[in-house]
Amino acid sequence: MTVAVVIPAYDEAATIATIVQRARLQLETVIVVDDGSIDDTASQAAHAGAMVLRQPSNQGKGAALWHGLQQALALGAEAIITLDGDGQHRPEDLPKLLDAHRRWPDRLIIAARLERRDRAPRLRRFANGMADFWLSWAAGWPIRDSQSGFRLYPATLLRQMSGPQPGRGGFAFESQALLQAARLGGSPVTVAIETLYPPHARPSHYRAWRDTLRIIALVAGELFGRGLYPVGLLRALRQPPLSATSPDTKRRHR
Repeated sequence: MTVAVVIPAYDEAATIATIVQRARLQLETVIVVDDGSIDDTASQAAHAGAMVLRQPSNQGKGAALWHGLQQALALGAEAIITLDGDGQHRPEDLPKLLDAHRRWPDRLIIAARLERRDRAPRLRRFANGMADFWLSWAAGWPIRDSQSGFRLYPATLLRQMSGPQPGRGGFAFESQALLQAARLGGSPVTVAIETLYPPHARPSHYRAWRDTLRIIALVAGELFGRGLYPVGLLRALRQPPLSATSPDTKRRHR
């Protein structure tokens, strides 16, 4: 199976080389999309062995992700794993997603930061919880850690999905992708990983209030378009999340 790693990066020169090197110990093909960085992110990634794609200006995480995902598909990848370049995700956890993919080959896999969640800032935990609730409702399936950028996209699913909507090339695209994946492939699968917030990491590009409100606006439009989708709310509240470690429950999560 051919698998590629896609890392969107904006001013990540301090960490990107290490992330690329560690990822390449797990998988050979690593694609870094430099989203208009003003530091030497691109050169650091290239020297570490990544294929580097450069956006001419900062277009947002979603646009960078989509560019990298399409490049991975063009290279023949059968699955694409996305992770961030700031050190919040451990490339050593890549095999966990691959193991889940072997069991659930047609599903989106989310590496959810469920272990040691107390490490996350309180405001981020609250914002992520709000996003999880609204996205689970709109998707019609329970979703854990909907804002995790550490995911596995099967190529068969990705080819049916569309890119960022106009004006939603930032963090909202990953929420849009979750909704599309839920409609096309059923409940996402959760893989538990450790919560990492390095003490000297740069401030997150995710703005808890601004970006969460944008996600809620995206979801509200989806819900109003489906008559508030009460069946989806009930299913999201009543069913447990589909976990990579749970018994085979495919029939309930179709």
